[in-house]
Amino acid sequence: MNLFINDIPVTILKAGKKPAHGDVNHVVDAAGEKITRALMINHVWIRNVGVADMDIILDLLDSGVPLQLISLVVSVKDIKAIKDFLRRRFKVVDAAGGLVVKRGKFLMIHRMKKWDLPKGKRDPGESSRQTAVREVNEECGIEVKLGRRIVTTWHTYTMNKNLMLKRTRWYAMELTDDSKMKPEKTEDIEEVRWMTRKEVYHALENSYNSIRFVFSRYYAGTDNKG
Repeated sequence: MNLFINDIPVTILKAGKKPAHGDVNHVVDAAGEKITRALMINHVWIRNVGVADMDIILDLLDSGVPLQLISLVVSVKDIKAIKDFLRRRFKVVDAAGGLVVKRGKFLMIHRMKKWDLPKGKRDPGESSRQTAVREVNEECGIEVKLGRRIVTTWHTYTMNKNLMLKRTRWYAMELTDDSKMKPEKTEDIEEVRWMTRKEVYHALENSYNSIRFVFSRYYAGTDNKG
């Protein structure tokens, strides 16, 4: 599960799973250690996490007080119990979005002073694939051909004092027509731009960790296929 809390990447692993070598520089065992703010520095792995431990972790990450944490890996005792806990704590919202390719260039949007990818909430009766295509069309004014699913991300936010957990399914897409391309101003989109891979690299410096993650998974899947 790829979760982003205050833009901090939190990877939730099933019991027995561990992060790749070199991905963490500090390990905490929740079975024998108290989880505190002082331990949340750089890249951390917390093992043997139960529901009560997860509650503490979420409170620390969502406290509004800046942490020195760059990324967090959480190995849980019971993945189903953790997912049930998250559904109780948050209202889950389904969304979908797309990473659109045009002859080696990628479509990015500039919204709320950040570079982003087009995405939006799923309407009743829609599939995630239908949502992704519709949102790309509505936000950017282009037509696309849907490809493979890249990854699913989760991120938390607050709306009207309610805790929300947005599940976004991301899809690769190929452009079919951008003759009417324009930013949808009512969605706070200021610019729509085709970028080279190098330009994307620089744009991601002013983006979100979740968007960087989507690109990294897209590149990995593309590279693996030659």
